[in-house]
Amino acid sequence: MSQQDHTQGSSAADAMVAEADTGARSATGFQGRIIISLCIIWSVFQLYIASKLPGILAQMTGFSDFANIVAQARYVHLAFAIALATLAFPLLKSSPRNRIPLYDWILLILGVGACLYLIFFRYQIADRPGLWTTTDIAVSATGMVVLMICVYRALGLPLVVIATAFVMFAFFGGYSEWVREITNYGGASLSKALGHYWMQTEGVFGVALGVSTTMIFLFVLFGALLDRAGGGNWFIKVAIALLGALRGGPAKASVLSSMLTGMISGSSIANTVATGTFTIPLMKRIGFPAEKAGAVEVASSTNGQLTPPVMGAAAFLMVEYVNIPYIDVVKHAFLPAVISYIALLYIVHLESLKMGLEGLKKSGRRIGVMMIMILFLSGFIFLGVAAFLMIGVRALLDPFMGDTIYAALAIVAVLYVVLVAIAARYPDVEVDDPNASAPTAPRLTPTLLGGAYFALPIFVLVWNLMVRTEDLDRLSPALSAFWATIFMVIVALTHRPLKAFFRNRDFSGELTAGWRDFVQGLIMGAKNMIGIGVATGAAGIIVGTISLTGAHQVIGQVIEVVSGGNLMVLLFLVAVLSLILGMGLPTTANYIVVSSLMAPVIITVGAQAGLTVPLIAVHMFVFYFGILADDTPPVGLAAYAAAAISRGDPIKTGIQGFGYDIRTALLPFLFIFNTDLLLIDVGPTKAVFVFAIALIAMLLFAAATQGYFIAKSRMWESVLLLVIAFTLFRPGYFLDQVSEKYAEASGEAAIALMSEQETQSTIRLIVAGPDFDNPDDIRRTTIEIPALAGDGTAALDAQGLTAMIDGEVLALEEPFPGTPHFDSLGTEYDFYGDTPVQIEKIQVENDRMPKEIFFIPAFLLLAGLVMIQRRRATQPAF
Repeated sequence: MSQQDHTQGSSAADAMVAEADTGARSATGFQGRIIISLCIIWSVFQLYIASKLPGILAQMTGFSDFANIVAQARYVHLAFAIALATLAFPLLKSSPRNRIPLYDWILLILGVGACLYLIFFRYQIADRPGLWTTTDIAVSATGMVVLMICVYRALGLPLVVIATAFVMFAFFGGYSEWVREITNYGGASLSKALGHYWMQTEGVFGVALGVSTTMIFLFVLFGALLDRAGGGNWFIKVAIALLGALRGGPAKASVLSSMLTGMISGSSIANTVATGTFTIPLMKRIGFPAEKAGAVEVASSTNGQLTPPVMGAAAFLMVEYVNIPYIDVVKHAFLPAVISYIALLYIVHLESLKMGLEGLKKSGRRIGVMMIMILFLSGFIFLGVAAFLMIGVRALLDPFMGDTIYAALAIVAVLYVVLVAIAARYPDVEVDDPNASAPTAPRLTPTLLGGAYFALPIFVLVWNLMVRTEDLDRLSPALSAFWATIFMVIVALTHRPLKAFFRNRDFSGELTAGWRDFVQGLIMGAKNMIGIGVATGAAGIIVGTISLTGAHQVIGQVIEVVSGGNLMVLLFLVAVLSLILGMGLPTTANYIVVSSLMAPVIITVGAQAGLTVPLIAVHMFVFYFGILADDTPPVGLAAYAAAAISRGDPIKTGIQGFGYDIRTALLPFLFIFNTDLLLIDVGPTKAVFVFAIALIAMLLFAAATQGYFIAKSRMWESVLLLVIAFTLFRPGYFLDQVSEKYAEASGEAAIALMSEQETQSTIRLIVAGPDFDNPDDIRRTTIEIPALAGDGTAALDAQGLTAMIDGEVLALEEPFPGTPHFDSLGTEYDFYGDTPVQIEKIQVENDRMPKEIFFIPAFLLLAGLVMIQRRRATQPAF
């Protein structure tokens, strides 16, 4: 590809990012300065409300509004998002790009006014909850309309269509007899619905927008400052230095650099362009076709949204929706993400083998595969050792420093200065031209040390989130992001002049450059948040509709009928619908939509089919498939961005990218049936074992889908690889074929069997009875309770369940509100009809041989296949 083609491709990709993420309008003069000023003010405002300044200023001045603004922050947050969406994104393709027309100023005033109305009249609104005035309704309707227009500007039609459909359901769903039978929803008046959506915190200003206000913005700002200061370039350069000289090196570097940037990025499109601008031309230079080069970048970038610690900001929403600590979200998401990325590296390696490709030329000693593995392991070991050292230093200083954080600040400051001093000995890390006549991979040591200080803010972020203690308590995600962002601000302002100082050069110009990086980081952080801000507000409409109407029950009913009670069909339908719902949505809105609509379906319908899994596994399932929409034709925006750089066909790029992501699509099905992959109730030793087995299985699955293992695979060999991979992933399936998993009993025998179980062992209850909404239908639900040795009745009583033996029937009485299973039983069954609600049967797990015994034949088959293919191998496997 020529330099001109590359420039055109990069410009097209940048334009796509602008249209999708940061705004396609480039207003000049005074209007342009207004947009820039609003971006800076928004970023500063978010830092202000995250700090302790509001409380300090309120105490110093006695003016309580300094502190009150924190409680009203989500209204201001959406006001900024609406204002910038209106100014930065043209309404139509024919709208002017270099100026802001009058109608946009009118929309801005209406939208911002509707948000600020809730602040200025908050006391009057609080005095009339639910008794909305005509003004309240007019303001709510205006705000909703302007918000939908802003969503259309920033994100296109998909989310507008989905949100509008839910609003229509709220207004007109009650007219359907079928809907009324399922949900008991009789419709809502204009006043009730609009008040629910806008005047309360049940709709637009709900949990999603609250998380966007308190957490997501800070993480996006952190990423923007890091990238603007040069951290993004450093990630790419280190990846090229580490992997570029290997077979298909640029493609492997694309995977690694996209993972590093994706961990803290909120957009798979921006991630695709940031790394793809450099790696896609390099992939094409060594022999990758345009579509495959783009597909590798797309698959790598979309997977970055699944990778802790940020997960495209969805991690913080999961904290709220699943109601578990942030550290648990990271723990559960870690293993699937690592396995997925290693498998993608292996797919790239197999593609390189099939095409006979080599890597980039590199001066000095080449790094082998084993050495790279050692470096990875050393990195994890270093982080662990550093964490323990800092904990140790803190423990030593505690008697002198008490609960202050000055010791930690001093350590970080000294470490930062030392790392910058080391970096000053090497040339600045700059991205080379990927279209150079003879591109080479840089040496690792000068590249790594030349920007190692960029890793320090990330270390501070992860430390605060997962390790660091204040009185032995981890910091909240919001505070962690705040302190990491403050440190990143310091890095952006000082790293250039500090390097100039250590190099004995004039640093006045570098001071100016550092200030420019800081200001541009503030601007880009705000621009990157425009789409997320309006999307979380619009997604709140969907959540609000569900709380108002129970709309998810309708979707559940449809899926239940179509699936016919078949568990795999149910999961497949949910996966496909999550893909469709996720098309064209940013990560945060994507997760809100699919989790609100699809997660309850798996929980309720799955329970009737006998599937009981932890809530986090269900949310991870729908989230994975929602994210895969980013590279799924025909909407896959990341595929279009990659194709703009590669000059390939976007549809073919998307199809190929989805082909690479098949291994990612497999993981959700696996951890639904094998929650060990999410490290649920798994100790350290077993975690290592689970990781090793799952990784081998995923690599074999990748080899099967690529049709190449040690040599080109025959059809039967690919099938055998799939069988081996399935055995390693789900050995329990084969165990179930030779030995019954559960012992079952009903009636009086069920109580006796429950009494025989050890305390805290799990008992499954299959409850059957007339449906509350349709008494003629028999509903079944599976719930799990802990056993109490020697007394089955007491085990039921401990869960608020009262059962009475009536012949062969174990009749169940209605549980009281507040008991553990009231929500799943008390509101779903008709306990007062002619047909009793009963515990149809109970199940307890049999004492069987370990399922891991089936690993033995699997590995024997694998050894035989290796010996067969080695005879046909024409090149080394690595």
